[in-house]
Amino acid sequence: MTQRNRTDRHHRTGAAAGGLAAALTALALLAGGCTEATGGVLGTPGAAGLRDPYFPKLGNGGYDVGHYALTLAYDPGTGRLDGTAEITARATQDLSAFNLDLAGLTVDRASVDDAPAAVNRAGNELTLRPREEIREGAEFRTTVTYGGVPEPITDADGSREGWLRTDDGAVAVGEPAGSMTWFPGNHHPSDKAAYELRLTVPAGLEGLSNGVRTARRTAADGRVTTEWHTAEPMASYLATVAIGRYETASAAPGSGTVPVLTAAERPIADATAPLRDEIPEIVARQARRFGPYPFSTAGAIVTENEALGYALETQTRPVFPASAFDRTTLVHELAHQWFGNSVSPASWRDLWLNEGFATYAEWLYTEEYEHVPARTHFERAFAQETNWAFPPAAPPTAENLFDPPVYQRGAMVLHKLRETVGDRTFDEILRGWPAKYRHANASTDDFTSYAESVAGRDLDELWDVWLYGDGKPAKP
Repeated sequence: MTQRNRTDRHHRTGAAAGGLAAALTALALLAGGCTEATGGVLGTPGAAGLRDPYFPKLGNGGYDVGHYALTLAYDPGTGRLDGTAEITARATQDLSAFNLDLAGLTVDRASVDDAPAAVNRAGNELTLRPREEIREGAEFRTTVTYGGVPEPITDADGSREGWLRTDDGAVAVGEPAGSMTWFPGNHHPSDKAAYELRLTVPAGLEGLSNGVRTARRTAADGRVTTEWHTAEPMASYLATVAIGRYETASAAPGSGTVPVLTAAERPIADATAPLRDEIPEIVARQARRFGPYPFSTAGAIVTENEALGYALETQTRPVFPASAFDRTTLVHELAHQWFGNSVSPASWRDLWLNEGFATYAEWLYTEEYEHVPARTHFERAFAQETNWAFPPAAPPTAENLFDPPVYQRGAMVLHKLRETVGDRTFDEILRGWPAKYRHANASTDDFTSYAESVAGRDLDELWDVWLYGDGKPAKP
């Protein structure tokens, strides 16, 4: 994401225990649990929230999602979204119930493995109680049918995310919590999954999303349905939908990279075409520096909607408001495909690993192709007092997650690492880090340990001053 000041987030027991087992079963059912007791042990509800340092209620425990299949239909005139989410997951404990995150929209019905499931709601938490207890390790499929008018979320820093309406459609962006405004799920970056999305929109409009477009068809009434496939794991905050009067363009891949699909709303299509045409070569250049591009496709979506006051690195297809579609921001959001999207944060506290790397990618780009040394950017960032408000690895509150230290001081950490270990070792780290954690999650501790293992030395002094230190060092 561009920096946000946001002008620019379940064996039954034997007959010997028959009477007691029956009694326990009845009690568990009365308590709302579903039983199939093993040795008298009953399943329990999964946790409602993963206790993230900044968003403790985001995400849910007791299961791991492997795949989302979303079927959506949107009416821009009324703002109504109708959806069915089929969520395939594996239980990480014996489950009597489990939660999904969903904001605002009304649930019509839900099932687990084709059997109706009871649904209770408290705020953004849906609690589903399946007819049969789910055993630890079992794969299960949940289907939720829902609808309503999605409402955006206003973040702690005042920016807006989620489902954002436009004059003729909508744009959906989700960092850190907005994806729960348009589909139910386990909305924490630590639970990544593959996606299939089928999107139907009115005649004359285009529907766009992440990944590879596998089908596009027009019904007799003119409605357009597109289908999108994201094979590689994706954190839910990186899912996107864009609906409107878009022009699309396909480009041959740059050397050693992948096919590119871009889209821009019609009034800005011509003006944005030259920079969109540069994406294959920018991706190819970054692949030479960061290692193989981690996904099956690349691209961009450019919207006129200035309610979206920032660009976001939505997986494979970053979203930009027209005012933020420039080469520097494009380089930043494309770099996120390695740093943030493929290697995703273990918790929101680790966000500097996304933003520090993407900001440093800007510095590397200008160093290599515009002959402005990264050291020049470092010195400018060092001189800006706003970058010293807090350590990049420890934003004080959720409101500070997208503040300058996460971006600029995060990039300074990487430049000091480069100066400390030398270019050859730094380049090994730069390529090795996204390779080691490809399509996985990683924490700050993971990174510092990895860098030290590659460097073959203790780097505590560097981390203590630049990554965790309070205040500005005497010298850059």
